[in-house]
Amino acid sequence: MTGRPGPAVLPPSLRPWLGLITALAALVVVALGVLYAGHSEPGVVDRWIIQPTADSLRPPWRYVALAMDFLGEPVGAATLVVAAVTGCLLLRRPRAAVLVVAGAGMTVGTATLLKHLAGRTIHGDGNLSYPSGHTAFLTALALMVALLATGRFGLGRTAGTLLVLAAALVGGAAMGWAQVGLGAHYPTDVLGGWCTALAVIPATAWLVDRMADWLVDRTADAGQRQRR
Repeated sequence: MTGRPGPAVLPPSLRPWLGLITALAALVVVALGVLYAGHSEPGVVDRWIIQPTADSLRPPWRYVALAMDFLGEPVGAATLVVAAVTGCLLLRRPRAAVLVVAGAGMTVGTATLLKHLAGRTIHGDGNLSYPSGHTAFLTALALMVALLATGRFGLGRTAGTLLVLAAALVGGAAMGWAQVGLGAHYPTDVLGGWCTALAVIPATAWLVDRMADWLVDRTADAGQRQRR
């Protein structure tokens, strides 16, 4: 290998821990999906959380929640993705730019597929609710930004893992609070969306690195054959 088109988006020091987290998150997504498949009413845990969260959305917090919700809508999400990709390119992190696009697409696509598989609805009007796509998207974006920061600042295993998990928690909690408070999702939908991002993003980052390395190797081999 003669070089890389930018640093790895999944730092080697984080791979063991994030691999474990990915597996656990996937198990939670599947377990909740099976538990609430076909349901149209909140579960016991959902009922404990829904009303206190809704009560917290008095102005001006309701406006904050609406702004958060907008960031998960197509226009808001596209704006965030474009801004993130632009930042990656300005920092000369082409792999990170690819990860943002691929990670966002894979996360939203996975959440959409799971919605149809689980068939859980809310408000009795047929709106599929599990898992929360809004929560999955913002958590995924927070994870990808944290991975970029970990690589750029050369954080070790402990600091990098803590940063990634903290970013995921903050992003997921903020969007989850808005979704539950606005009545768009049940709390367990939010948990499912959060875990969806935790399962998808590390796996996507690993695939981006593998593909980029393969392209570098192939280009290097082609160059060597031309010089012979």
